[in-house]
Amino acid sequence: MKANQNPTSKARTFWMSRRVRQNIPLWIMFLPIAAFYLIFKYTPMLGLVIAFKNYNFYEGIWGSPWVGWQNFQHLFTQAQSVQIIRNTLVLSVLTVFVSFPFPIILAILLNEARKMWFKRMVQTLVYLPHFFSWVIVGGIVVTLFSQSGVINAGVAKLFGESYAFLFHEWSWVSIFLGSGIWKEAGFSAIIYLAALTTIDPSLYEAASMDGANKWKQTWHITIPGISPTIILMLILAMGHVMEVGFDQVYVLQNSIVSNVSDVISTFIYQTGLQGGQFSLTTALGLFESLVGLVLVVMTNAIAKRFNRQLW
Repeated sequence: MKANQNPTSKARTFWMSRRVRQNIPLWIMFLPIAAFYLIFKYTPMLGLVIAFKNYNFYEGIWGSPWVGWQNFQHLFTQAQSVQIIRNTLVLSVLTVFVSFPFPIILAILLNEARKMWFKRMVQTLVYLPHFFSWVIVGGIVVTLFSQSGVINAGVAKLFGESYAFLFHEWSWVSIFLGSGIWKEAGFSAIIYLAALTTIDPSLYEAASMDGANKWKQTWHITIPGISPTIILMLILAMGHVMEVGFDQVYVLQNSIVSNVSDVISTFIYQTGLQGGQFSLTTALGLFESLVGLVLVVMTNAIAKRFNRQLW
């Protein structure tokens, strides 16, 4: 004869089932999101198997011959591949650590603005570039910094000759970083503006009464108040360290600066799609994803020491 179920366990089961029934509308709303990620995010991961095969269209994914780690060995023994990985890492790290503070600074400055008309005007101006494609933004940047562009016209008047900004490696990297900041800093600041609304205004009043100026209020109240959001965004950004947007690089790059502008995304396009070496570029893409995963886990582990982890 079975023993009677524990009353505490029965009560817990009852409340759990009741909670599930109460949230049925929410579960129904969640189903399309779950289906999207299952169909378009997780199912395509099965195609990663071609990184370990000599893939061809005739035999397909499962019929292509298995080659094991050969694609990875070929990838990391090529000088071009090593250079592309290095370029991707350098540009990504610069993008994360140079671009990351700008949305925070912009959000703090906008939060301090007292004239609403001025605040709304600035917000509109800094948000607008986000909604332009990189074809438009890249065209603007190339036009401005070209040999006959507006900036070179001013440089020629000051120094007597123009400067090929887009054809020197250090200046190309600076333009790459600057255009990315101009396009995305305003839109990224929205998250920090939302985080700033959660800070208790009485903290600023108390600090002001104690004689703290704006700088001290920002350093001791504002920054700590939004630090969980900052750490969360940093952890998410670290997952994209090995990703450099294809559109931005492809629009701005040229053959003269290929030593610093050839990255994984352009290599996959040129070698994988145009050259038909799908297995090799899939191996490179898998390596890129694994590096991003490791960096996210490491960043979260560091944040955990300060009780600011994501999970």
